[in-house]
Amino acid sequence: MAARDLAHFLRTRRARIEPADAGLPASGRRRAPGLRRAEVALLAGISPDYYMRLEQGRDIRPSSSVLDALARALRFDDDERDHLYRLARAEPAPPIHAEPPPIGASVRRLLDVIDPVPAYVLNGRLDVLAWNAMAAALVIDFGELPPARRNLAWFAFCDPRARTFYVDWGTIARHAIAQLRTATGMVPDDPATRTLIGELAERSEEFRAWWTRHDVKGPSIGRKEFDHPVVGRLGLDYVCALLPGTLDHQIVTYTAPPGSPAQAALDRLAAARG
Repeated sequence: MAARDLAHFLRTRRARIEPADAGLPASGRRRAPGLRRAEVALLAGISPDYYMRLEQGRDIRPSSSVLDALARALRFDDDERDHLYRLARAEPAPPIHAEPPPIGASVRRLLDVIDPVPAYVLNGRLDVLAWNAMAAALVIDFGELPPARRNLAWFAFCDPRARTFYVDWGTIARHAIAQLRTATGMVPDDPATRTLIGELAERSEEFRAWWTRHDVKGPSIGRKEFDHPVVGRLGLDYVCALLPGTLDHQIVTYTAPPGSPAQAALDRLAAARG
């Protein structure tokens, strides 16, 4: 599975880089977009035959120097380079518990203390593991959902409310897919993750199309626009940070600048929740 995923990942990354972007002449007619295999091999300083075997999904284990050379040649960011290493198994994977560690009392207290800042805790496949009251008021009351449905990827693709709730639904949905791809690299063949991916692929044509892009993404900082049914449209800054001592648990918070219309909307939402 890892070798096939590595091959697919390399092919999708190669297709997005034009020869001119890599300082190569765009000579001859090209049947497909992006770099040729031989050009990637040239840029990485490896033999074309070796690179071809990687893209064919052969069961070989590239060295760290080869992986770093490929990452430079294909212009990987940190998330993509980390995904490459995990798929290639160039280094031992971090220890993984059969059962994920429970959310500790200190983390739950933190969520309660920072309320009315919306905050929740996710794992790598975007299961919502814990949340505060303001997060439930902002997004959805996770406590009213069955545990198997407390998942932001499932919400994005399978709950019709998501398409109006997220102003830029497409970007949010593609980001969710990229995070799921990262999760499959960190914990290959995890049954729960595979079950989720299979269900989303069955229910959503967009998911099936975007999954083949093989984009990857880890915790990040950014901004999301919401169209909330109670307080209307508001843009919030989010921060995702890994919790210490965990493989993939991350705490996510949403804030707005003091005195901004978005903060006023959050204040109204906090008052409306009672």
